[in-house]
Amino acid sequence: MCKSFNTTAAFALLGLAPFTFAHAAQTSLDLDSTVVTATRVDTSTPALAATTVIDREEIERSQATSLPDVLRRVPGLSLANNGGPGKTTNLFLRGTNSDHMIVLIDGVKVGAVSNGAAAYQDFPVELIERIEVVRGPRSSLYGSEAIGGVIQIFTRKGEGQGARPFFSAGYGTHDTLSGSAGITGGDGKGWYSLGINSEDTDGIDATNHNSFSNDPDADGYRNLAGSLNVGYRFDNGLELAGNLLRAKTHNEYDGGDDAYMDGEQHVVGGSARYAPLNNWMVTLQAGRSQDKSDSYSDGSFSSRFDSRRDQFSWQNDIELAERHTLTLGYDYLQDELSSDSNYQMNSRHNNGGFAQYLGGAGRFDWQLNARRDVNETFGGHNTGAVALGYAVTESLRGYVSYGTAFKAPTFTQLYYPGFFGMYEGNPDLEPEESKNLEVGLEGQPGWGSWSVNLFRNEIDNLIAATGPNNGYINVDEALIHGAEFNVASDWQGWFWSANATLLEAENRSDGANNGRSLPRRPQQLFNLEMDRAFDRFSVGATLHAEGARYNDAANQTELGGFATLDLRAEYRIDQEWRLQTRVANLLDANYQTIDGYNQPGQAVYFTVRYQAL
Repeated sequence: MCKSFNTTAAFALLGLAPFTFAHAAQTSLDLDSTVVTATRVDTSTPALAATTVIDREEIERSQATSLPDVLRRVPGLSLANNGGPGKTTNLFLRGTNSDHMIVLIDGVKVGAVSNGAAAYQDFPVELIERIEVVRGPRSSLYGSEAIGGVIQIFTRKGEGQGARPFFSAGYGTHDTLSGSAGITGGDGKGWYSLGINSEDTDGIDATNHNSFSNDPDADGYRNLAGSLNVGYRFDNGLELAGNLLRAKTHNEYDGGDDAYMDGEQHVVGGSARYAPLNNWMVTLQAGRSQDKSDSYSDGSFSSRFDSRRDQFSWQNDIELAERHTLTLGYDYLQDELSSDSNYQMNSRHNNGGFAQYLGGAGRFDWQLNARRDVNETFGGHNTGAVALGYAVTESLRGYVSYGTAFKAPTFTQLYYPGFFGMYEGNPDLEPEESKNLEVGLEGQPGWGSWSVNLFRNEIDNLIAATGPNNGYINVDEALIHGAEFNVASDWQGWFWSANATLLEAENRSDGANNGRSLPRRPQQLFNLEMDRAFDRFSVGATLHAEGARYNDAANQTELGGFATLDLRAEYRIDQEWRLQTRVANLLDANYQTIDGYNQPGQAVYFTVRYQAL
């Protein structure tokens, strides 16, 4: 098992452990907060799950330049990046695989049909209003893939009275240019938001001498994105809404002369909500997401992977009594893949029906979920979950939950024809299945808030590229267990934000790798943030530390632990204009999250912001 943890990271964890406070704006610890993603219902019933909510204010305060930068602060979440800004980034939530998460944008499921991964690096952080991360299985509500959890991203949405334009412009190391502009507004019944965002950076050299594709040069990245969010609530209660997000990217990489990839992310959705009876809300939602990538090398076309996901849902929320809500729903998903590679199949559909009962009596709250998915390829699959919460006092609550989840194999795992005789698909693969047990305790005393979560996740039929010709096979079992800690306080004008995760992700399959750690998962994660405002001037710092990890399933290549320290400052010229600066990786830590791929060193960024009141 992976035991080492470098000196800097160990100092960060041990030396700063007494100061583990958390900013309430970063991690949702409020016992009365509403997290829609955990239940698919807008209700005041407490979420019986480990959740993190990141709002627009928190995003701007952190001065994060990308969505992965924002998400790396979430407890239990680590990432593996292929060489700097804009490069492919895989997320591991509670030690599960990168394709064990469902990612939604305004309720629309996104991600490449080929490999099941979402292009986190391409979603513009300046056009995001709010992020909800629910940790733990949610297949009983959302279907396949939600073994590790669900991430839902909400784009900017107008509200209030009148129009409120916004604007930002930034410049930083590696000739990094960024800019955003837009307008949001509403009139009480309707709302709208329109925004554009642009990013351009020379980047860093993505690979080093450990990579077979090392080519010493800067690998740049460009992103041009726009979003639209509109809605209207009629006098009879009917609510109509629509959303659109589109990002076009150009990404340079090592792998031949003038190697690059042109990509596109496209998400469009619409919804209608209406209450035919006082206690019955009907929601219809439809959407399409597309993930397109065309690669070029040595001046010629190399490969194409274009995914399309069409989806529809019908949900009925029935309030049976106070604190008792029954939800019945139906989901339809059609996946299609177009590629220059000769896949044996390029489309499939899935029908899913689900039921949920949210209830409460006295100090108890509970959540019961059941779902059946019928997949065109795999037939029927059942999942379920049960959670019970108990309010010990008004400021102390605990819960225990058990849930099952599954993940259907991706098109690449099933049908990919192979690359130089390697990574061949296997049409006989079985879906991955998991059983998760979790215990949580959270409190909100007068000095702040805190939470502890313990979890144990058993995954059967885990898919890995360890068969003949590195082909995909079901490798039996993995066991993941761990603990997450959060504490929050506002102390003498300082906001402190911290969380720590201890994790064991073990391969339990038969064979040579039995007992070894699953690759690219650090066993320790730690985040500490501190901020303070002095009239118009404010300062802050972020410390992020990770333990060592192995790069491969055989645990032959170890990647050392690391810690990065960011400093930031802001000056508020008036209520609408602000100047910001951030020094990222102040101590210029040299580290890797994937063997052979570099990570950015010290960098400085400057930003000017305007937000009309």
